[in-house]
Amino acid sequence: MSEADVEWFDQPIGEAVEVHDPSGEWAAIGRSWEERLGQALSPLPVRVDHVGSTSVPGLAAKPVIDMQVQVPNLADERAYLPALKGLGMVLRARGADFRFLRPPAGRARNVHIHVCEAGSAWAEEHLAFRDALRGDVSLAREYEGLKRRLAETVVERADYNLGKESFILEVVARHLGSQQ
Repeated sequence: MSEADVEWFDQPIGEAVEVHDPSGEWAAIGRSWEERLGQALSPLPVRVDHVGSTSVPGLAAKPVIDMQVQVPNLADERAYLPALKGLGMVLRARGADFRFLRPPAGRARNVHIHVCEAGSAWAEEHLAFRDALRGDVSLAREYEGLKRRLAETVVERADYNLGKESFILEVVARHLGSQQ
């Protein structure tokens, strides 16, 4: 899916990319969000996972906790959006395979919530990438080096994300292929 296929609300402004040294607090913050999201969305049967670089012990990252929420039916936004908005999140993007929420403008951008359908390719690929990095320290270091180089050379977050894309796709394909 291309960037053009995503419906953005209030286009993000050019925020600088800052990669921080690893923090021992990220795992605890992720667990806290897992709990908060699970409680807020109850009784909806969801799976909540801390994903992204902050979920990989010892990996440098943007200091933003990425949470993935798998819901039974992504299209049924009434089943989950009100609860997420109740946690102070705003819907920023709607794609065919995901919804993206974060705190509103003017508040610290310290958590991203990615909602996807349970068992979807979107969900499995994000978990596969996280698990591949958790399971291979040299791969995690390679990814960290790429992230640091990009943070030093690009201005826009979109360019930073684009610069990581081929690495991520290769790792996901290799990791999912090894599980078959």
